[in-house]
Amino acid sequence: MYVIACILLWKLNSKVVIFSGKIIGGGMIRYLKSGGLLIGRTIAVLLTMTLSTSLAAREGPVPMAGHQLCLQVWLTISLLNDALALAGQALLATEYTKRNYKQARMVLYRVLQIGGVTGTALAIILFFGFGSFSSLFTDDPAVLGIAKSGVWFVAISQPINAVAFVVDGLYYGVSDFAYAAYSMFFAGAISSAFLLVAAPEFGLGGVWAGLILFMSLRAVAGLWR
Repeated sequence: MYVIACILLWKLNSKVVIFSGKIIGGGMIRYLKSGGLLIGRTIAVLLTMTLSTSLAAREGPVPMAGHQLCLQVWLTISLLNDALALAGQALLATEYTKRNYKQARMVLYRVLQIGGVTGTALAIILFFGFGSFSSLFTDDPAVLGIAKSGVWFVAISQPINAVAFVVDGLYYGVSDFAYAAYSMFFAGAISSAFLLVAAPEFGLGGVWAGLILFMSLRAVAGLWR
């Protein structure tokens, strides 16, 4: 991460002034406000994910190991859509600042379409290849059995995850930080309440259903916006 950060700062420094003695009060206040909203949004995500892990851990060591295996595959594959989010964010911001709203809307629709197709393709790959992916993490038959029972969770959620991650980038492209934060607070609160009710009753199935609900609410909030 340090290497990547240094490379990015080096490239950015050749295009803009990163460090300046001139601090504009209004600009700094807006920056801190936007940063505070994004920090709050990140905390909402972490709290929901931490709660799901805590509830999975109460099922015992083997179910917990299977859950973590599913979660790592789920997150790793889902984050591939971050590339689409970053590209969409940059393109949308460019057109939006030029007030070329028709082109900006075209960028938005196109990125969402590509995200949906990518998510569907990843879902198919994971559904048929999850056994091979799982064996890269462990050879324990009990853990693999638990992990394979979560293949539906990992696969079905991929199109939803793709849309959720893509709309996150689109928020930032138009500096809609407030909505990004508040919608995440709402999604996290609803999903956490669901997890607290469903996980004790249905075990890992309830945990996975709660995570799918969390991503679904994020996607719906983005599409509605």
